[in-house]
Amino acid sequence: MKTKGALLWEPGTNSGWSVEEIEIDAPKRREVMVKLAASGVCHSDQHLDDGVIPLPWAPVLGGHEGAGVVTEVGPEVDNLDVGDHVVLSFLPSCGKCKMCVSGRSNMCELGAGVLAGYAPDGTHRVHAGDKGVGCMSFLGTFSPYVCAPVDATIKIDKDIPLDKAALIGCGVPTGWGSSVYAADMQLGDIVVIVGIGGVGINAVQGARLKGAGTIIAVDPVPFKQEQAQEFGATHAVGSYEEAATLVSQLTNGQGADRVIITVGVAHGNLMNPAQEMTRRGGVIVLTSAAPILQRDVEFDLFTFAMSGKRLQGSLYGTTNSRNDIPLLCELYRSGQLKLDELITRTYTLDDINQAFVDMQEGKNLRGVIMYDD
Repeated sequence: MKTKGALLWEPGTNSGWSVEEIEIDAPKRREVMVKLAASGVCHSDQHLDDGVIPLPWAPVLGGHEGAGVVTEVGPEVDNLDVGDHVVLSFLPSCGKCKMCVSGRSNMCELGAGVLAGYAPDGTHRVHAGDKGVGCMSFLGTFSPYVCAPVDATIKIDKDIPLDKAALIGCGVPTGWGSSVYAADMQLGDIVVIVGIGGVGINAVQGARLKGAGTIIAVDPVPFKQEQAQEFGATHAVGSYEEAATLVSQLTNGQGADRVIITVGVAHGNLMNPAQEMTRRGGVIVLTSAAPILQRDVEFDLFTFAMSGKRLQGSLYGTTNSRNDIPLLCELYRSGQLKLDELITRTYTLDDINQAFVDMQEGKNLRGVIMYDD
């Protein structure tokens, strides 16, 4: 199939995305072809362009957050049919490895290959001229069609709008799960969420749904502070310093129960201020991606150990995609989860570079690329 897609030919150079003709092979064993309705514009794809996530290969077809309709089914696919509506999960889940069977499918062994530059079988499904193209997270949703592994494809009910459902493939569960699962949040907790982008805004939603008593959103962009309060934050401030002062006032100096870091890029100097805001026995969650060579972290180890705090990493919000994507759809259907309001602006694929500029300038909670019917 010939279509178009947004490619990076020089990852790590901030060269931007090139929209051009690509060819996608028919689905092979345990794969399906999906006609997408929409793709979210996520910071992780920007990290391919700016080098925070380094890639030793090129070209790459970006995009890992999408939803659409199955148009073709490959061999040995017994759980999906043509016409099914699906969300694409940016991390696959095989259901058989040690991580999956122990309830930690976000750590599925298949996920180790999502940046390898090949489909799970070691070959390419996408081609540009005579070049094999690697797909972000085995997907490549910066194209109207995706040849996707069934292990990354979750069937949903047809009444869920696909442009909204696209966001449930990455940003929504990553943020929501950071609060609901990774932070081990308790009813009435005082929570600080640092960074209110496509992930942080959903950490706000997760904290609200889990029954947090006080939710403090931290972001320097006034628009995002306002949006955080629309999504359930009780307070919104522009800096760590303001948050620390507020937490001290609200807790008589005891500290927040949970501090969740969801900034666009995590650097080492972010960690100790979060630790200082956290009460004895509290939890610090790090969800943000960091530069792969980040090694230097400022951290008061004595206080951390002596106060019994926990530092918790969180990949994909510590969610189980086959359970939690349908659950998030149900929360949306019942009015408990906001998806429509997450979409600040929509774009065509040809406008993808503008979408990333808007994201970096803090103009969007989520930008979404819409595909023609």
